[in-house]
Amino acid sequence: MESAATILHADLDAFYASVEQLLDPSLRGKPIAVGGGVVLAASYEAKAFGVKGGMPGRLARLLCPQLIFVGGHFAEYKRLGDAAIGVLGDFTPLVERISIDEAFADVRGCTHLFGPPAEIAATVRRRVREEVGLPISVGVARTKHLAKIASQVAKPDGLVAVETDREIEFLHGLPVELMWGVGPATRARLADSGIETIGELAATSPRALERLLGPAAGEKLAALAWNRDPREIRTQHRARSAGAQSALGRRPARPEVYRPALAHLADRIGARLRAKSLAGRTVTVRVRFADLRAVTRSLTLDAPIAATASLTEIAEELVRAALADHPRERTLSLLAISVSHLEKQPLLQLELSLGLANEARRPGTRRGLARHAADRAVDRIRDRFGQDAIGYGAVALGAARSVPDAFRELAEKDL
Repeated sequence: MESAATILHADLDAFYASVEQLLDPSLRGKPIAVGGGVVLAASYEAKAFGVKGGMPGRLARLLCPQLIFVGGHFAEYKRLGDAAIGVLGDFTPLVERISIDEAFADVRGCTHLFGPPAEIAATVRRRVREEVGLPISVGVARTKHLAKIASQVAKPDGLVAVETDREIEFLHGLPVELMWGVGPATRARLADSGIETIGELAATSPRALERLLGPAAGEKLAALAWNRDPREIRTQHRARSAGAQSALGRRPARPEVYRPALAHLADRIGARLRAKSLAGRTVTVRVRFADLRAVTRSLTLDAPIAATASLTEIAEELVRAALADHPRERTLSLLAISVSHLEKQPLLQLELSLGLANEARRPGTRRGLARHAADRAVDRIRDRFGQDAIGYGAVALGAARSVPDAFRELAEKDL
């Protein structure tokens, strides 16, 4: 028997820009961007001119000469994001928050108290507007994937409920880029094969999709195109990875650019892992070039690591390998590091020194223990005196960053 459409996906509209317009009413109705050197977020008025997040500020001003840049109130983003998502918790305990400004909720167990799912969604939207002062779009559907798509269709500031008897009709007329997992590169690859709508993707043979996208991605997108998505709401789940990224604008692909950026990312990821007594075996870097094409490189280790210096070294090696494989690429627009295959590491297991080249990266060797001790000392000082009280030389003495750390920490999913 087919289940009912009881899953809500709630997504605050142009969240960071909307908060700025809430805090300063004189900005309402005007094209604004949070940031400076790089656009962190844009209002709908700015998006109408083609301004979008991750874009260099110089280009944004060319597209929209009347664009107003604002600094950012990061404490307010967290406070208002928590308040808005908290409204969902007044209706159901089955809430899965996936970022600061969006969450899923399953209301199947509370319709006898609050009415049908679409009515609950309408009440959530009204309360967020009245109590928090922000616009929020909500999609209602039988699956998480379709609910998320419905909320995107509902934007800005709308509500779309997809009944179970019209799921495929609703889904197949939409562009493929609305699907979870279809970014610019996948969209371009599909377009080159004449696939622009979800319906066209659904009509493509599994073998053709596998050749085009690879077995895993092809199988996943084929299932989602027919609304086959068995995932349930997870109110609490163990983190599978920790990551951070840095939008660079357009910078030359040279060591003096990527080394401090990677050191900064590794510093933040390592601190987050150690705070949870976690370490990971696989380090992955993502390098995005000026044309928005991206490549990834990974390394899986024998022993899990969380040391900042080790993460930095590995990330630099992987970036160098990626650039060596793409010698014609001269400009970077984004760097990202993620650490996966996480496991608990409350204590370090001592290891004998065997004179191997990578001993510093093994946490239980003499050099590995020294790195761990240095990291823990930095962590303790920061816990007591604040994040800026101490830092590693490559990070603390590096060039000023265009994207504030506070914004990055809000944008990244917590462990």
